[in-house]
Amino acid sequence: MDLKKEIERLIFSDEYRPMVLKEFYKYFHAKNKERKRKIREILKQLEEEKKIFRDGKGRYRVLGKDFKIGTIQFTRSGYVAFVVTDDFEEIAVPVEDTKYAMHKDKVLVEIVGKWRGLPKGRVVKVVERGIKRVVGVFDHKGTFGFVVPDDPKISYDFYVAPENIDDAKPNQKVIAEIVRYPSPGRNPEAKIVRVLGDVDDPSTDLPSVIVKHDLPEPGEFPEEVIKEANSIPTKVRKKDLVGRVDLREKFIVTIDGEDAKDFDDAVSVERLPNGNYLLGVHIADVSHYVLEGSALDNEAFRRGTSVYLIDTVIPMLPFRLSNGICSLVEGEDRLTVTVEMEIDEDGEVINYNIYPSVIRSKKRLIYERVNAFFDGEDWAAREHEAFGDRLYLMKELAEILREARRRRGAILDIESDEVKVIFDEYDRVKDIVPRRRGIAEKIIEEFMIRANETVAEIFAHAGLPFMYRVHEEPDPETLFQLKNYLEAMGVRAKIPQNVHPGALQRLLERVKDHPLRSSVERLLVRSMKRAMYSAENIGHFGLASYAYTHFTSPIRRYPDLVVHRLLKLYLQQKGHFTREQINKYSKLLPKIAKHCSQRERVADEAEWDLIAMKKVEYISQHIGEVFDVIVTNVTKFGLFVEIPEKSISGLIHVSTLDDYYYYDEKRNILIGRRKGKAFKIGDVLKAKVVRADRIRGEIDFELIEEEKKSKKNSSVRTPE
Repeated sequence: MDLKKEIERLIFSDEYRPMVLKEFYKYFHAKNKERKRKIREILKQLEEEKKIFRDGKGRYRVLGKDFKIGTIQFTRSGYVAFVVTDDFEEIAVPVEDTKYAMHKDKVLVEIVGKWRGLPKGRVVKVVERGIKRVVGVFDHKGTFGFVVPDDPKISYDFYVAPENIDDAKPNQKVIAEIVRYPSPGRNPEAKIVRVLGDVDDPSTDLPSVIVKHDLPEPGEFPEEVIKEANSIPTKVRKKDLVGRVDLREKFIVTIDGEDAKDFDDAVSVERLPNGNYLLGVHIADVSHYVLEGSALDNEAFRRGTSVYLIDTVIPMLPFRLSNGICSLVEGEDRLTVTVEMEIDEDGEVINYNIYPSVIRSKKRLIYERVNAFFDGEDWAAREHEAFGDRLYLMKELAEILREARRRRGAILDIESDEVKVIFDEYDRVKDIVPRRRGIAEKIIEEFMIRANETVAEIFAHAGLPFMYRVHEEPDPETLFQLKNYLEAMGVRAKIPQNVHPGALQRLLERVKDHPLRSSVERLLVRSMKRAMYSAENIGHFGLASYAYTHFTSPIRRYPDLVVHRLLKLYLQQKGHFTREQINKYSKLLPKIAKHCSQRERVADEAEWDLIAMKKVEYISQHIGEVFDVIVTNVTKFGLFVEIPEKSISGLIHVSTLDDYYYYDEKRNILIGRRKGKAFKIGDVLKAKVVRADRIRGEIDFELIEEEKKSKKNSSVRTPE
C-alpha cells in the first residue's frame, strides 16, 4: 500500500493518539534513511495541506474541530484579537491568550469556549510571521533607541541597537526591518533601513501606508514582468482582429471620473424597432495580452488588484498595458469582449450575445461633465449637444434597470461616504469634500451590474467551474445591533429573522432625509458580511442577485481577468469544458478566490488608512475652530461625533462635559447627574477641535454649546 495512505489512515483513525517523529519511525518499521526521509516528507506535506500540525512537544496532531490555523488580527482597543481561518471562520482570542503572536501572524489556535457568539480560542503557537517590516516613530534612549509602530494593532515597541540606528533622529518617521520577534522576557528588535522624515511631514504618509500594508512601490515591477510587458505591441495588429466582430463604427463611449487613467469599460445603447433597448457593454480584452502562467499573469495574481491611494496608483499590471494597449482610450482601436443584451421595458434581459470584438471609442466622457449636462448647465449642453439624445437614452435605460432591481429587493440607496482630498500647490491638504454619485455614475453602475449578472448566470446554469462574487446574508445578532441603533435614533424598525434585502432597502428609505443617514448606512454595511470571491455560487444578498461576478474591470482586478479566460473558453468550446479543464479549474478557482479576497481587503485598508491620515492633517489646521457636529454613537466614556460634510469623526470625552454624566445602556444615552441634561444619537451640537493625532488617527472635540438638538431631545430627570 502507498505509504502516504497508510500514514493518513493511522492519523485520521479514532484510535490515533498524537505521536512524535520517532514513534512514526517505529510504527512504520523505518530502519533505513530512505524510509525515514519519506515519512518526514509525508508528514511535512500533510502539514502544508493544513491537515495536521506539530505541537510544542513535537507531537503531530490533527487539525479539526478543536484546532484551527488562521491569520491573527489585533484590534485598536487591544483587548481582543480575531483569528480568521482560510475558510473565513472567525475565532476571538483574548489578548492575554495571544502568547507572543503579532498582528498578521499565521497562528495555530485551540478552541476553548465561546465569546459573544464566536468561538473563543488561545494561541498554541506562531506558525509563520506575517510582518517583516514596521513603520513608526524613532525614539532615542541614550546609546540605543526604540521604534514605536504607527499601527496601534502592533502592541510592541521595537528595540534598536546602536549599530542599527542609521542616523535616525528622535521624532522621525522610519522604516525598520524586524531582526528578532517577541519572546519570553525579550522585546522584539529591529534595524532602521530608511528614514522617511519628520513625524509631522505629510509626505511620509504614503510610504508609511505602503510599508504598513506590505504593498509594492508605485510603478515598480520585477524585471521579468517589465521585459514581458515591453514585448507587447502598442497598437492593435491585423492578426489580432481574426475572429472578432468589428464595432469600430458603432457609437461607443467611456464614462469615468476626471482623474481616471485606465479605461476598461465602454458602453453603447440603441433603441430597437420593437421598442426594446440594445445595451452593449464592451470590456478591455486583457486576457489577449496577459497569458495564463506568464510572468505578467503571476505578478497580477500576486497583487490581486490595483490599489488607489488618493492620487497615487499601485497598478496590478504595468502602465504599458493598464494605461496603454488595454485601455479603451478615445479614437484608438482596442480589443474587447462585448456583452450585448436586449432589454425590455421591465428591465428584463430577453436575449443576449457575447463575442470577442474590436472597438474605437468615439468619446471619453467624464462623470462630472455628464452630470452637469443632465443638470441643464448651458456649457455642458453645448459640449454634449451632438450626442445628447444618446445620453438621455442611456439615462432612460439605467432608470428601468434600477427600478427592476428595486422590485426584486436589491439594496440601492447606500451612498458612499467617500471623500475627495483637495491639495494646495505644496501638496498639503487644502480641503476635504464629499464625493457624490450623480446620474452618470448610476448609469455605468446599472450597466455593469447587468453585464456581470448576465455572464454569471451563464455559468450558474451550465454548472461549470466559475469565479463568482458572493455576498452572504447578515448575521441576526448584527442586525439586532442595527435595530437598537435605529430605535436610539427614534426610528422604530422591524427586521425579520429571515431578512430579505428589500426590508433593509425600505429602512434606508425611511431615514433618507435624516441627518444620521450616513451613519445608518455605515452600520448597515458593517452588519452585513463582506462581499468576496468564491468558486461556489451562493448569490449576492445586497444586490439580490441569483448569480453575480466581476467581469468588467480586468485591468485592475485579477478575478475579472480569470472570468474573461473562462468565458472565452466557454465560447470557443460552444458551452463545454473538457473533463481535464473541469478538474483543473475546480481545484484552482477556490485558491484564486481566497487569495484575491484577501488582497482586496489589504487594498481597502490601505486606501482607508491614507484617507484617515489626510483627514487628520486637514483638521489639525483647524485646531480651536468650532464645527457643527452630529452625535453618531454614545458610550460610557463619551460621544462619538462627525462633521457631516467632511465625514470626519472624533470623540467628545465625558471628562470634558459640564456635569458628572452616567451612561444609561438601555436607552443608549448619557445623562447629567446634577442638571439632568441628556445626549443621544442624532443630537446636533457645536464642538471645538482640541487635538488631532496624526500617528494614531485620533481627533478630540470639546462641546461648546448644546445649541441645536434633534427632535424630541429634552432634559431627562434623574431618578430619585
